[in-house]
Amino acid sequence: MSVAILKQGDYLIASIQSDLSDTEVEELRFRLADLIGKYRSRGLVIDVTALDVIDSFVTRALRAIVVGARLRGAHAVIVGIAPDVAIAMVHFRLNLEPLRVVLDLDEATTLLDHLTQGDHEDGG
Repeated sequence: MSVAILKQGDYLIASIQSDLSDTEVEELRFRLADLIGKYRSRGLVIDVTALDVIDSFVTRALRAIVVGARLRGAHAVIVGIAPDVAIAMVHFRLNLEPLRVVLDLDEATTLLDHLTQGDHEDGG
């Protein structure tokens, strides 16, 4: 699988390096859920910059990863959707709810910092 997964503080960063098969997308989904628990990550960044196409299957898988991450206690942000990919996604009416999408890693970590700032106030 051509996905680099790095741990940076309380966050995991999954950088997809090339198009993935449906099987690899499913493997990534389970691997990220496992790593979120293992590292007690509070945030997940999924970098899709290298993807030339985001089809309906990948869109559903990204939504499943985001919902699964939230169920494991982590917020998730997608970064790097190319302009032509975004236009195609809109054209094909691919639903991105409840995905949070930003332009780059800096914006993603800023958003995650904001989303997670209250996570520890109750002792959690």
